Amino acid sequence: MRLPSFTTLAVTLTALLAVSTRAETIDPNSAEGFVALNRKMQCSTEDNSPQVFEWSGYGYSRVPGERDRRIFGLLGMNVRQCGQVEDPDKGIGYRLVSREIMLYLDPKTGEVLRTFENPWTGESNEVIHVANDPVNGRPSFGVNADGSEKAFTYREINGQYLINYEIPLFYKNAMGGEYQKYVGGSYHATEIFDFNGDVAELLDASQPVAYPVISWVRLAQWLPWMEMNGRAGMLYFNAMGRKLLNYDQLSDLLKSEIATYYPEYVAPPPLDDPRRNETSWTYMKKIIDGRQSKESSQSHH
Repeated sequence: MRLPSFTTLAVTLTALLAVSTRAETIDPNSAEGFVALNRKMQCSTEDNSPQVFEWSGYGYSRVPGERDRRIFGLLGMNVRQCGQVEDPDKGIGYRLVSREIMLYLDPKTGEVLRTFENPWTGESNEVIHVANDPVNGRPSFGVNADGSEKAFTYREINGQYLINYEIPLFYKNAMGGEYQKYVGGSYHATEIFDFNGDVAELLDASQPVAYPVISWVRLAQWLPWMEMNGRAGMLYFNAMGRKLLNYDQLSDLLKSEIATYYPEYVAPPPLDDPRRNETSWTYMKKIIDGRQSKESSQSHH
């Protein structure tokens, strides 16, 4: 019997490895691939696998007739997980559940702001940090309404994927009255999210998690706790970050604030969380309503 040569074995192994590699690549043009790649980028292809994002940057003011000002540092985190959902018509999809914090920092010292010395009103405002619980997504599937399959689309440059989302927002303001359609006051903002990372990592079916770099931009109105009382102007935020390997990689400042004020933020909500989403403005409304109720109670004693 003639034994195969080492060269023949090497060629055979190389061919087998190539086939194996192709078999383990997620197809971005399939419904299953659309779901898997979104899950992998946003959280994990495995259920009950908590993932953490962190970002940092700055917030600026823009007022007609004056230079823009850097007024905040920003430091935020989001802890999340994904779970499989099924639909008789749309097949297998997923749902993302999360909660998030963003701290406003002194732009020079990096310390957490407790009060904001408002340069426009001359008042000292008590800062209300972002603490949104929950921030959950609707179930997402890999098929369109007509039954056609969705594709996971991205631009590739030098082995890196680039994905951008622009989300214009215009809806009834939680802190406005019942006549916003007639007198104004609707919430009007834009959120911009960008993801980039290694294409090979993303498409590798043997890895349940991808670790993208992220950027976030917000164009929005004055924050209610600034008590600007209709003054002309707006805010814009710009931040960058990435998905972390684990919770312990969070900055010490965030971990300290969470341990002291937001202990539930060490983990995401349950996958079957039925609650309505919290936004920065609905959260601030609760805080401000509580303050006003307390002030009213004290004034009657």
